[in-house]
Amino acid sequence: MIVRTALPSANGQGGTRPAGVRPDQFSSEGAAFLKSALDQEPAIRPEMLERAHALVGDPDYPSTAVIQHVARQILASPDLSESDT
Repeated sequence: MIVRTALPSANGQGGTRPAGVRPDQFSSEGAAFLKSALDQEPAIRPEMLERAHALVGDPDYPSTAVIQHVARQILASPDLSESDT
């Protein structure tokens, strides 16, 4: 027997997926590909370092609106240290 669970979709219509146990899968090829791609990148990206220096010197970064938005998200999130589990 397959139990189907409703899933939201981009168009707002519900979708379905089979509910059941699937075995865990690991592909070392995928990990090797990611490691190879990471090895292609320099450890320090000069353009990002330059941008960081510019932002540190900007007294308006991050903006007040961004700080307030993040603060609201933090206040609205559950306090996991008070969880019973």
